Amino acid sequence: MGIPAAGRQGTAGEVDFAALFAATPSPYLVINPGLTIVGVNEAYCRVTGRTREDLLGQYLFDAFPDNPADRDADGVRNLSASLERVLASREPDTMAVQKYDIPIAGQPGAFEERWWSPVNTPVFGADGQVAWVIHRVEDVTAFIRARRHGRPDTVGPIAEGEEGMEAELYARARELQRLNEELRAAHARERQVAITLQEAMLHSPDLARHRDVAVRYLPAIGSLNVCGDWYDAVDLPDGRFTVAVGDVVGHGLEAATVMGMLRSALSAASRAVAGPAQALEVLGLYARSVEGALGATAFTALVDTRARLIVYSSAGHPPPVLVGRDGTCQLLDQATDPPLGARPEHVPRPQTGTAYHHGDTLVLYTDGLIERRDEDIDTGLERLTDTLTQCCTTLAPERLADTLLARMGVSHGARDDIALVVVRL
Repeated sequence: MGIPAAGRQGTAGEVDFAALFAATPSPYLVINPGLTIVGVNEAYCRVTGRTREDLLGQYLFDAFPDNPADRDADGVRNLSASLERVLASREPDTMAVQKYDIPIAGQPGAFEERWWSPVNTPVFGADGQVAWVIHRVEDVTAFIRARRHGRPDTVGPIAEGEEGMEAELYARARELQRLNEELRAAHARERQVAITLQEAMLHSPDLARHRDVAVRYLPAIGSLNVCGDWYDAVDLPDGRFTVAVGDVVGHGLEAATVMGMLRSALSAASRAVAGPAQALEVLGLYARSVEGALGATAFTALVDTRARLIVYSSAGHPPPVLVGRDGTCQLLDQATDPPLGARPEHVPRPQTGTAYHHGDTLVLYTDGLIERRDEDIDTGLERLTDTLTQCCTTLAPERLADTLLARMGVSHGARDDIALVVVRL
């Protein structure tokens, strides 16, 4: 984790976080995404009877396996599931009280009964990814034992029937944990069905013929339904093809229905009219007759592989990036107009073109890739172009698509839907 040695004196105005971590009275363990222990404080060592040397560098469940003598032991399974949720959701996870026996130091094969109240919290690195997880525990063994055996000398007098209430509360906590796990599993299944449905709606026979094109679609975190972002590609005569992305306002089945209608309309228009601007004009006229379509954004580009020219037009959509073989980035933002249906009367849309070289890369996306609630959109654009400058020239489209999602901190989704298209020209 890069925590400096405990006790180092900070300069004036600095806080020695290593010393604070070492001295904090609550037990803390720090693990990396591979579940290797990389940090431990003194309180954790005391409560487990281990030393830092015993734990650092150990795989978590090698250091703390299940008690083989307890056939009902489920501490490893429950903790592993919680850590996976933290890594996937990027949110803290509070666990129910766990019975998780620990090995007794110096007595191979011997375990001591322990009860814990754990909380797992993600820590993010400079790249926006989860770099570590803080595993904070409170040892509640004495409390559980006292309530179980009715020992007033340990935790105070226990009223008649209170022991039964404690047992009932514990049983209900375990049942709640089981139900939460079932709910998460159902959520995961429903989310997978939604993604499969969305992929079916986004299927493009023409796109499948382009080996140098990679596409990604991620629904918004917490969304159980299909959503309103789309991508498409259309092959045209004479070595030309169009590539497009779009974004319907809202989420859920209604947005997905509108998305399907607009995507089909743009695909048809791209085959029938002269260029991207005219295609968006047709789409804008059509959007006025579709409830829920107003305010949708779209970008479409015609790629002429013979002339090595990109002709494009945008209806209020974030600008795609053309990345040169030397890593230079050019935003395609010179033909931008308001979103679909935003004007009360029809006005011709702008269109412009830019040349490209063999080996350049065109990256189209929807706003979920770059927008964050706590920062200006220009910051997200700068993060995107910086990432492309660093990675684009060395990675194939498929690898580049995954790397972009990772570097932008959205590998597991974001607050908004994300559609991403990477075209190696």
